[in-house]
Amino acid sequence: MVVTRDEQAQRLDPGPPGAFITHDPRFEAVLGDSPGLHRVLDTDAHEGPVYVAAEDALYFTTLPRPDAHGALDFPAVSIKRVALDGERFPLEPDRVSVLQTGVRTANGMAGDDSGGLVVCQQGTPSERAALIRVETASGAAETLVDGLRGAPLNSPNDVVLRSDGTIWFTDPSYGHLQGFRPPPQLGDYVYRWNPASDRLTVVADDFDKPNGLAFSADEQTLYVTDSGANQAPGSFDATRPHHIRAFDVLDGRRLGPGRLFAVTLPGFPDGIKVDSEERVYASCFDGVQVFAPDGELIGEIALPGAVNFTFGGRHRNILFITRDTAVWAAILQATGPGLPVGTQVRGA
Repeated sequence: MVVTRDEQAQRLDPGPPGAFITHDPRFEAVLGDSPGLHRVLDTDAHEGPVYVAAEDALYFTTLPRPDAHGALDFPAVSIKRVALDGERFPLEPDRVSVLQTGVRTANGMAGDDSGGLVVCQQGTPSERAALIRVETASGAAETLVDGLRGAPLNSPNDVVLRSDGTIWFTDPSYGHLQGFRPPPQLGDYVYRWNPASDRLTVVADDFDKPNGLAFSADEQTLYVTDSGANQAPGSFDATRPHHIRAFDVLDGRRLGPGRLFAVTLPGFPDGIKVDSEERVYASCFDGVQVFAPDGELIGEIALPGAVNFTFGGRHRNILFITRDTAVWAAILQATGPGLPVGTQVRGA
């Protein structure tokens, strides 16, 4: 995402007694009898959390920093790994390691069925933005797609994989707004890439700043957040989009007309996920908001500074949340859809 949330993060002490806020009785099915919110460990966890079941590990991208020479136009971003230990929290700092790769300015990520990571590489002034696949065992990286008919991508932000093998991602022009990418040659689009045909297709072209995206459990709906209200670091323009839109997926290849699903307040939405019961989760300034399938806000996980999150754990009932300064874990009754990454093996 384009902004850090350190200021908001200071508003919450560890282990808050009011960690879960109920707006509708339907939120009880999310929480169950004994929900909990736990600090996993302190680290610069920013974006792209991916839980790999075969390793009981969480991967994420770090907070952008100036590079080793102090240059702001080449922000340094790492991919880190936390070796988890079931539901034991907090964990020791030495459980964090850096995955050595050549990926630059990484942002959102998704795991594939072979345990690899599909990474949104935002690029630099001289290096093209791209979708990259990284082997977690070796750190070896390969470029999947970096442009549309010769025009370079802007700065890919978030990515999801569909069960048919296609890869869907958002490509806002935040890299240019932040000063480390040249002026865009493409619009702020949502894309579908088919590895089998190496074909990249624009599936939505009417966003201000498309950001997070997630499929419904049956993959018949695609939810996309629009963070257009955020145009500069730390900014919020309430007259610009700060909402979630829903699209019907047609023939697995195209999107129907978008419809407003929900507006997030305070702030703009970033990360988004859908659980096995079709409830929608989105991060905003106050934490993670949870919406019923009809778009009604039913509850919140009060964690100011939450950036992105993913379902994980042996029972898929732990929501691992990145917050710039730490990783947190919300233990819920709700579960993520399908099997965790790394439990199936298919061709990459």
